[in-house]
Amino acid sequence: MNTVLSRANSLFAFSLSVMAALTFGCFITTAFKDRSVPVDIQVSKVMIKNVDDFTGPRERSDLGFVTFDISANLQPIFDWNVKELFLYLTAEYSTKSNALNQVVLWDKIVLRGENTKLNMKDVKSKYFFFDDGNGLRANKNITLTLSWNVVPNAGILPLVMGSGHKSLAFPETYETAKSY
Repeated sequence: MNTVLSRANSLFAFSLSVMAALTFGCFITTAFKDRSVPVDIQVSKVMIKNVDDFTGPRERSDLGFVTFDISANLQPIFDWNVKELFLYLTAEYSTKSNALNQVVLWDKIVLRGENTKLNMKDVKSKYFFFDDGNGLRANKNITLTLSWNVVPNAGILPLVMGSGHKSLAFPETYETAKSY
């Protein structure tokens, strides 16, 4: 009736129930916290080239180059339930063929215990800024936004947008120089 195995099973089930309740308590204490902070994005250089696109039909596509500065204090986001932040800078714009285009230009992982004051100058795009046609040339409304995923110890992974963005215009002529 009350063998060693049944007592071990009861102890194990009770321990799992307590651990689940503690994990839920950890989650609920930070679930509704505002994770948004002010972000300052400045653009120092914008360039566009018309290059061969080898991914589809043999057409030429726009390739944009952006040099930017980012500054933000990410310290208020970190608490005891935050393991790391995955930061990424996106460019959003519309063209004649697509109502909404989103391209990730840069990303960074900030671990707990690292420097949380982001102050980066003259950063170049980490990833290619390709358009699937010629929609970047003379585009007047390209918006850069810094967003992040909060990776918690327990709970959901919220997607947060910074409370600052930068709108810019691309030039009307293509760059012919070989270097960026």
